[in-house]
Amino acid sequence: MSQVEESIEVDVPVRTAYNQWTQFADFPQFMDGVERIEQRTDTLTHWVTRIGGVQREFDAEITEQIPDERVAWTTVNGEAKQAGVVTFHRLEEARTKVMLQLAYDPQGLAETVGDKLGFVKRQATGDLKRFKEFIESRGGAETGAWRGEV
Repeated sequence: MSQVEESIEVDVPVRTAYNQWTQFADFPQFMDGVERIEQRTDTLTHWVTRIGGVQREFDAEITEQIPDERVAWTTVNGEAKQAGVVTFHRLEEARTKVMLQLAYDPQGLAETVGDKLGFVKRQATGDLKRFKEFIESRGGAETGAWRGEV
């Protein structure tokens, strides 16, 4: 398994950053390569991605969700093998550190080479930067929220 750890500071309160992160259907607006995500149940999402011309579909189960603190997941079905957690840390009233930890198993030669060349790390860094731009450009107004616990 390969590992990526990245973080970014966003100029919104913890609650706003967390609430936006729970809106999985909006991920294609800031995650490069994510075509769509369907929320099937409170804890199950279905992902369709296209990276480097390769389409993958998989299901991810939310294994832990604590409002304003963390969202953790693992894949349970499909063509991708990964697990991760995003945590939210209050820096100031309107400033939050968003931290991503991702463990993934590259599939096949192309993904293994891409992993060795740092593609996934660059992808994660870019996705977090786009998340920052997305939430800040909305004036700190999230598109929705799910405040349940898992």
